[in-house]
Amino acid sequence: MAAGSAYDAVVIGAGPNGLVAAAQIALAGARVLVLEAAESPGGGLRTEQLTLPGFHHDVCAAILPLTVASPALRSLPLEDHGVNWIHPPAALAHPLDGGRPGAVVYRDLDRTCQELTAAGAAGDGEAWSGLMGLVNRVGPGLVDGLLNPLSVPRHPLALARFARYGLGGAEGLARRRFDSEGARALLAGLAAHSMLRLDQRPTAAYAILLGALAHQVGWPLAAGGSGSVAAALVSIIESHGGEVVMGHKVVDHREIPSARAVIADVSPPGLVSILGDRLPSRYRRRIGRYRFGPGVFKLDWALSEPVPWADPTVAHAATVHLGGTLAEIAASEAAVMAGRHPDRPFVLVAQQSLFDASRAPDGAHTLWGYCHVPNGSTVDMTAAIEAQIERFAPGFRDVVLARHAMDTTALAAHGMNYIGGDINGGSGDLRQFIARPVLSPRPWRLPVRGWYLCSASTPPGGGVHGMGGWQAARLALARELRQ
Repeated sequence: MAAGSAYDAVVIGAGPNGLVAAAQIALAGARVLVLEAAESPGGGLRTEQLTLPGFHHDVCAAILPLTVASPALRSLPLEDHGVNWIHPPAALAHPLDGGRPGAVVYRDLDRTCQELTAAGAAGDGEAWSGLMGLVNRVGPGLVDGLLNPLSVPRHPLALARFARYGLGGAEGLARRRFDSEGARALLAGLAAHSMLRLDQRPTAAYAILLGALAHQVGWPLAAGGSGSVAAALVSIIESHGGEVVMGHKVVDHREIPSARAVIADVSPPGLVSILGDRLPSRYRRRIGRYRFGPGVFKLDWALSEPVPWADPTVAHAATVHLGGTLAEIAASEAAVMAGRHPDRPFVLVAQQSLFDASRAPDGAHTLWGYCHVPNGSTVDMTAAIEAQIERFAPGFRDVVLARHAMDTTALAAHGMNYIGGDINGGSGDLRQFIARPVLSPRPWRLPVRGWYLCSASTPPGGGVHGMGGWQAARLALARELRQ
């Protein structure tokens, strides 16, 4: 420990990236302090009773394929600190109108391909297998590289094959590769997680990666709620001598205890607010041009019984994409990017209580869902979202006991990094996939001695993978904390 320093490192923010950074530093034997403005840790990993007593809702992140796939989180003993993963029978379902065959993605790739072929066109199963094989044939190594995009690729040929398809737009890829509406819509729904227009690059990469993860590691949920992952990370930090302090908002760098390294899990505007003139003016100008993407309108429901899906196979899936056809989803996402609110938004819902009885009282259920909206929107999308659910589950409104809504303002109040309701920490288009928040071989290292940035505004962007924290901690441990 440096003379006069109470801590080796201070981490600002107890979101997934901040907690991963602190855990890595604590495991290395350095003394770390985490300062979090909220009264509970986790950022996007929180579980709360939002509607009625006994109903436990994931406030933000709910289904966590990137968590189990991430090299950063795989390196931590989450299960030893209370995390239990639940794998529903299916990862994802995408119903269509009027009883037409939709699509279901299972952990078993062969079963998924067989059902796509049976429900759609003869070649759709083979086409799906070919796209998912771009990732799955290599195993975890390619996923590790995609989550660490500035590293030297361990599998350059596999990465080149992935890039051939992934660097394009998902809309064109879906039309070229698939013949049935179900398969095309399935790929479109996966690509829409990017919160970009579906004709934009690299939306195909988002679709292929998320689809492949369903077969490689599944799309699991954490028993008891996503908050259990945050609790496990706090437990790892504290069991190795670290401290996590809640209710401490850092507004100025001079408030921070003396430390050799500071790692900030904050947005670019938050970083400027904290460091002020300590940031070089050129760097401030560069991050001032950083762009945020669309926001989300979030709903949680307490239900008297399960969602009455018209197609009962939908109830096998942890996640359900509701948006109809490829054309409908593409139009919805294009409208949001143009600053409009679609009448038929693309809606994502998760059905945790079907597989985790701890989420609701006996016989009752929870439902989690959101749609994309323009950044900073205050429009109430409740009616539009529920109309989309009712479209595929007639009678849904009859089973609703209570609901809790969060517009972009409420989300930004919940998590200070959700600027304008952008849960991905910034637009994930091709330029900002790498230049995040600036173009640099080490964007996690700030031009202020001993300071690092680790939020979702650094590569590889949004999602509960902890890679920003992992990268920042590794740099700090190799430099300021190497002794």
